[in-house]
Parts: sequence; C-alpha cells; structure tokens
Amino acid sequence: MARDGIVVPADPQAMAVVKKKTQSSRSWILFDATGQGSFLDVDKYAIMHRVQINARDLRIIDPLLSYPSTILGREKAIVLNLEHIKAIITAEEVLLRDPTDENVIPVVLELQRRLPQLSASLQQQGDGKEYLGGQHDAEAAEEDESPFEFRALEVALEAICSFLAARTTELEMAAYPALDELTSKISSRNLDRVRKLKSAMTRLTARVQKVRDELEQLLDDDDDMADLYLSRKAGSSSPASGTGAANWFAASPTLGSRTSRASRASLATVHLDENDVEELEMLLEAYFSEIDHTLNKLTTLREYIDDTEDYINIQLDNHRNQLIQLELFLSSGTFCLSFYSLVTAIFGMNIPYTWNDDHDYLFKWVVIVSGGFSALMFVMITAYARKKGLVGS
Repeated sequence: MARDGIVVPADPQAMAVVKKKTQSSRSWILFDATGQGSFLDVDKYAIMHRVQINARDLRIIDPLLSYPSTILGREKAIVLNLEHIKAIITAEEVLLRDPTDENVIPVVLELQRRLPQLSASLQQQGDGKEYLGGQHDAEAAEEDESPFEFRALEVALEAICSFLAARTTELEMAAYPALDELTSKISSRNLDRVRKLKSAMTRLTARVQKVRDELEQLLDDDDDMADLYLSRKAGSSSPASGTGAANWFAASPTLGSRTSRASRASLATVHLDENDVEELEMLLEAYFSEIDHTLNKLTTLREYIDDTEDYINIQLDNHRNQLIQLELFLSSGTFCLSFYSLVTAIFGMNIPYTWNDDHDYLFKWVVIVSGGFSALMFVMITAYARKKGLVGS
C-alpha cells in the first residue's frame, strides 16, 4: 500500500483539521473488510492500477468534471457516482473520494460502522468468546449478511436517498408557505421568491430523476446486476480469493463445524449461479421505492405550483377584464360627448345663416335635443354591454 501513495490512518474527529490540508482532488479514503480507514493521497494512475479500471471510468468520479449519477459494474470493481458520493468498490475494499467533504463525512462514519459487522462476529468466535446469545447473533449474521460490496453499495444508496429526501423536505417547507402567501398577495417580492423556489425544484427533480433512472436501468437488466457480484466473480476465478460466504466458512473452523455439509453445498451452489441476482434485486428495489417516493413528492409540489400559477393567472385575467370595462365606459362617454360637441360646435360657429335670423330659440332646442340624444346613446351602450356580460350589473 505504501507504493501507491501516502497512507494516513483515518480519524473521523480529525477530519475537520485534515480538510484544510488535503484540498487536492486526489484525496481518497480506503476502507478494508474490517472497516478500518486510511487516508490516501495518490494520483489517478495508482488508483487505476490498484482497482484495475480504465481512465474513462475514473473520469466519471472526477469532481472537476460534471457527470450524471452512474453505477457501473466492472470485472473487479463497482464505479459509483451518486451526486457527492464518488467511490470505487471492490470485493475487499472501498475507495471513497473527498472524505473531508461535509456531505461525505456521514458516509465515512456509516461505512466504519457497518462494514466490520460480520468480521467482528467471526473474530469474537475465533477468540473463544462464545456464549448462547453470541451464537444466535453469529447465526443471524451468517444468514443475513450480504457480500462486502453489497454492504458498501447499500451505505451509498441509503446516504444518497436520505440526502435527496432531506433536500426535498427542506424545499417543501419553504415552497408551500411561499405559494400560499403569493395567492393571498400578488407582489413582485412574492413572485420572485416563488420563481427561485421553482428553479430549485426543477434542478432537484432532475437530480432525483437521474438517480431513479439509473436504479431502474439496473433493475431492468439482469446482466448488469450480475456484473455487480464481485465476490462471486472473484470466487469463481480463484477459490482462495475474495470475501464471499464460501471463504468465510473456510476461514472459521468453528463456524464451519456447526454448518452441515448439505447447507454448505447449497450455499456454494447459490453463489456459483451467475443468473441469481435476487439479493441485489431486492436491495435495489428497496431504494428504488424510496427514491421514487421522493420523486412523487417533487411531482406533487410541481402540480401545486402549476395550480397556483393557474390561480394567479385567473386573478390577473379578472383585473384585466376590470380594466377593459373601465376602458369601455370611458370610450362610450367620450363618443357621446363628441356627438354633443359636434352639434354645438356647428351652431356656435360665427358664420351668417339666413335661417338663423330671428330664430334664437332654435339653438337652445338643438343643444337640449343633442344632449338628450347623447345621454340616450350612453345608456343604450351600457345596457348592451351588461347584456353581453362585458360590464357587471
């Protein structure tokens, strides 16, 4: 391990201090089957040689490059890129990138807690500390324990699902009150607030959708799921290598003595069956359901935003109709006054008319009649508008 780079024992309490010193994009943390972690500061060629992957796969988890969420199964490794969780999982160890990131530290602690679960049980039995309760615990671990790579994969899936669910909950807590406030009072401030929340929801939905699509793609292809069985592939190529269940029995004579020959043969048959992906399928289905539930919550929020937009548009249309009504009243009044002004202007011009001599009363009657006619026209236009629904009663 020393030839691959600098190795520093991992201390979760000192990660805040180490973070200031290891800002390089080459910072890694290595977990073995016992859950022991060590910091590595190596280049990409050392990583490629260690886990036997090509440069294209390593670029997928490069933090300087933007790649969508991906789970790739290779011959001897699983390349994992789930948002901020960028890792390489083999049958015996986990390489996690940027362990000092604040979003990755919980994943580091969870790996330290859950990876050594089976190893601790076997070590306890090997030291002769067996008792009735310990035997039951060991038997339960023997029945329920998954391969190393599946335990590491489960930690990553659980972390990303919890992370996205938490971001969705935060968005809901901010969005629903903002939308309710917008419906009660339409203002530039509320509109801008909802616009920002909708943009954040769109980005979060795309992230959740990509993780969901990746899990769905794996579930739809049994060959891709079979590629993730690293312990089984290592056991089929070399019976003495790997960390599969067959090797656990061989490494523990006490455990092997308590297991019948028939059960061991049955277990070996299951692990050698390359078409058996039931265990991984159940694991992926559980987190697929969780991420799908998160996506449904975002879909519900989007529908609520769309309903709010429809309600706002209805209110704006109502205000627009009121302005149209006011414009109609003003136009009708202007037309009637224009007709009245036309008549009075004709008779008010300083032009001599022979029929105007000794007929002063005629001007007064014309003014009165034209004024009455203008008022009648205004009433008729208003009544017609009310009949057509253009003006409220």
